Amino acid sequence: MKNPETRPALQWSAAMALSGTIGAVVLESGAAAPAVAFARCLVGGVLLVVWCLARGYLRSWRPSPRDLLLAALGGVLLVANWVLLFTSYTLSSIGVSTVVYHTQPLILVGLAAAFLGEKVAKTHLARAGVAFAGVVVISLSAHGDDGQPVRFAGIALALGAAVLYAGTSFVAKQLTHVRPHLLAAVQLAVGTVLLAPALAFTPLPHPVPGLLWLVLLGTVHTAVMYVLMYASIGKLPTTTVALLSYLYPVVAVVVDVLAFGHRLSWPEGLGMLAVLAAALAPQRGGRPRSRTTGESVTRGSGPCGTRTPARPRR
Repeated sequence: MKNPETRPALQWSAAMALSGTIGAVVLESGAAAPAVAFARCLVGGVLLVVWCLARGYLRSWRPSPRDLLLAALGGVLLVANWVLLFTSYTLSSIGVSTVVYHTQPLILVGLAAAFLGEKVAKTHLARAGVAFAGVVVISLSAHGDDGQPVRFAGIALALGAAVLYAGTSFVAKQLTHVRPHLLAAVQLAVGTVLLAPALAFTPLPHPVPGLLWLVLLGTVHTAVMYVLMYASIGKLPTTTVALLSYLYPVVAVVVDVLAFGHRLSWPEGLGMLAVLAAALAPQRGGRPRSRTTGESVTRGSGPCGTRTPARPRR
């Protein structure tokens, strides 16, 4: 009998692997971070709207003003997160920035504790301490693709991006009744409008290859990746999602080493392992059960920063 988790696992794995190559696409485009983020929002947003229309998601959606306001706020945080992360690639390296960026699950729990009154377990505090100790080790030992020590600004921008990403996920937690495809489309539309004026200062690349890299980012690494994520995450156990999510930073580090010649020192590698082990380890405890089937369901947030409900929403 065929395992029902095989297809979702392959879809989630593909999405995580694609996420790991985003940094390479950003650098190959040769464009400044705001222009890259604008192109991603524009191309990815248009394609997601087309997808939502084709699936009939827009027909029955009647968003309240509160929903639209929260979705717009999430969009602002999302694109600001991208701009910081894309900038950090040039100041440190793809691998270093991506691993530091993965402190965001721990930051999200902190936000939930501060604003929603959720309890923080001692194990989470221990994991947070291990992760940020890893960040310190990376900051002191890592080298960029040019062989020089990474700039602290690159680490700081990656951490700032992680905070904004966590904020996006935190806002999206209030919108679990909205289909994630629709939420992502609204966020990308907001990002397109917000970043358009920045093109006056950081224009899109003129060479055709640079534009093609940006089109690739918007189509494959945004629209296709989102569809793969949302088609799979609600069908997988939390432990499987956590385990396969390691593909994102691991692929980023491998791409950094093979394509950009990044040399990984053992202290840097140790720091990366500390961050990933602490941030991506599945949390203990039971998962909520579906009201209709009684089976455990997963509710998480993907790399795009939007909430990913386990069951289809209106």
